[in-house]
Amino acid sequence: MSRNDEIATLLEEFADLLDAKDVAYKPSSYRRAAENVREYPEPVEELAEDGEDAVKEINRVGDAIASKIVEYVQTGHIEELDELRAELPVDMAGMTSVEGVGPKTVGKLYEALGITDLDELAAAARDGQIQEVKGFGAKTEANILDGIEFAREATGRELLGKARPVADDLLAYLGEHDAVGRAEPAGSMRRWRETVGDIDILVDSDDAASVIDHFLAWDQVSDTIEAGAQKASVRVNAMRVDLRVVTPSEYGAALQYFTGSKDHNVHLRNIAIDRGLKMNEYGMFDISDVDDPDGGPRVGERVAGETEESMYAALDLPLITPEMREDTGEIEAATEGSLPDLIEDGEIRGDLHTHTNWSDGDNTIAEMVAAAEERGYDYHVVSDHATGPGMVGGVGVEDDELLEQIDEVRAVAEDANITVFTGVEANIDAEGGLSVADDVLDQLDVVVASPHSALDQEREPATERLVRAMEHPAVDVLGHPTGRLINRRPGLQLDYHRLAEAAVENGVALELNASPYRLDLNGEALKTAVEAGATIAIDTDAHRPAELDHARYGVHTARRGWVETADVLNTWPVDELTDFLH
Repeated sequence: MSRNDEIATLLEEFADLLDAKDVAYKPSSYRRAAENVREYPEPVEELAEDGEDAVKEINRVGDAIASKIVEYVQTGHIEELDELRAELPVDMAGMTSVEGVGPKTVGKLYEALGITDLDELAAAARDGQIQEVKGFGAKTEANILDGIEFAREATGRELLGKARPVADDLLAYLGEHDAVGRAEPAGSMRRWRETVGDIDILVDSDDAASVIDHFLAWDQVSDTIEAGAQKASVRVNAMRVDLRVVTPSEYGAALQYFTGSKDHNVHLRNIAIDRGLKMNEYGMFDISDVDDPDGGPRVGERVAGETEESMYAALDLPLITPEMREDTGEIEAATEGSLPDLIEDGEIRGDLHTHTNWSDGDNTIAEMVAAAEERGYDYHVVSDHATGPGMVGGVGVEDDELLEQIDEVRAVAEDANITVFTGVEANIDAEGGLSVADDVLDQLDVVVASPHSALDQEREPATERLVRAMEHPAVDVLGHPTGRLINRRPGLQLDYHRLAEAAVENGVALELNASPYRLDLNGEALKTAVEAGATIAIDTDAHRPAELDHARYGVHTARRGWVETADVLNTWPVDELTDFLH
C-alpha cells in the first residue's frame, strides 16, 4: 500500500505556505507535482529508496521537489517545510476551507491580525477587524463570515474520492487473508454519498479474532483507536476506519442494516412489523404468532439474513441498489415493480469534457487520446478552458489559439483508433454570455459551457443565466452547472426543474461532472432532470490521464439520481452522439 496521498498532501501544504508568503511560481509547481504524485500508479516511497533521479520519473517533479520527497521518506520530515510552518503557524487546511479564503489571504490576515485558525477568523470577522485590513472591506468580511458557517458544516466529512481508494486498498488487503469471506464497504460510502464521516467495512468470517489481527497489522494503519472481539477501529491518513466481523449466516442482514440510510431502514422495518416480522442487523424473524409470557412478541423463527436479497425478498421486494436507499420513493417503486434500469460501470463510451496542456492540463492531446484508447473508449473530446470570467493564472486558451488547436486535434485523430472531437469549455458570464466568439464556436465539434465566476448569484438570476447560455445554438453541454466544490463552496442555487426544461427545449445535455471534488449535478438534481426528460453527460473534467478513471464516481452518483443508461449521452454510440451535437 503506497504513501502517495500522504506525500502529495505535504507537497500541497508546502505550496499553500509558499503562496501565503507570496512566493512567485513555486506554489503552482508544488501543486502540479502533488497531483501527479497522488495519481502515480506505483508507491512513490519505493522510487525514493532509489534516489532523486528515480523520483524525477514522475511528471512535473524536478530536482528540488524530488529531494524533498526523498528527505521525507528517509527522515519522516522536510526541514524546509518545518521552517515554513514555524514562520506561519496557522491551520491552513481549516482556514482555506472557507470560500474566498486562499493561502494569500491566510498570510495577510496572520501578518495583520495574528489569525491562526477558524475560530480566530470567525471572531475577527464578527468584531469587524478584517475590513480594517488593507485590501479587505465590509463585503469581503461578510462573505468570510458566511463561508465559515458552510466550512464548519463540512468539517469532519471526507470526500468520497479520497476515502474510497483507501477502502479499496483495504478490501484488497483483507482479501489476502484466508479467514475473510465476503467483504464490502457499508454506510454512506456504499451508498456513494459525496462525503463520508468514516470508512465502514463489513466482513463475514468464522474466525473474527484472526481477521481483526490481520486488520490491525495493515501497514497503512497509523493509530489503533480500539479493538475488540468482533470489531476494531483505526486511523489511516487521518480518516477513521471501522471494521466489523459477523458470522456468514448474518452477513446479509448486517450489510443491509449498516448500509442504511436510516430513513430507508425505518421504512422497511415498519413494513416488516405490519407483516408480523422483525427486521434487524441479525436477520428477519417471524414473530406473528409467538408471544412471551408477558403477552408481548419475542423473536421467533429466523426467515432471512444470509444475503441482502433474502432480506428484501422476505418483504416481497426485489433487491434495491444501495445508491437508491434514501427513502425518496425507491421502496414504493420496488413495490410497484417500477425500479429504474440504472446505468452500470463500464457503459461510458467516451469523455466529453477533458483538458490538455494547452490550458491547465498536464498532458498533450496525443497522451490524453491514448489514455482514452487504453480505457476502451469509442470517442474522446478535447475541451480546454477558454479565456474568460473566472479563469485566472493564464490557463485559458485565446480564440486564435483554439483555431490552431483544431488542426492539432485533427492531426492526432488521424492516427487514433477512436473518434476524436474538437471542443472547448467556454465560460458563462454573469448574464449568460459565452467567452468564445461565435465564428470560433461554429468550427468546433463540441461546446461545453460552464460557470466559473459570479457563483454567489441568487437562485432566479443564476438559473436564468444558465438558461440563456443553453439557448446559444452552439452549446452542447452545460458543464458543472452549480460550480460547487464539495466542502469548499456551495456553488449556485438553481431551479433544477427550470434548468431541465430548458435543456430539453434547446437540445443541451446537463453535465454530471464526475470529479470527486465536484459531483455536480448531485443525485437529487439528477432525479429532477431525468424526470423532466433531460439528457445527462457524465464527464470527468480530467486534467491528466488518471482522472479519466473518476468516471466511476459519476456513474454511481447518476445511480443515486435514478439515471438509466439511455439517459446518458456518452453511453450512446458515436453516430447517435454526433446526431445530438450541433
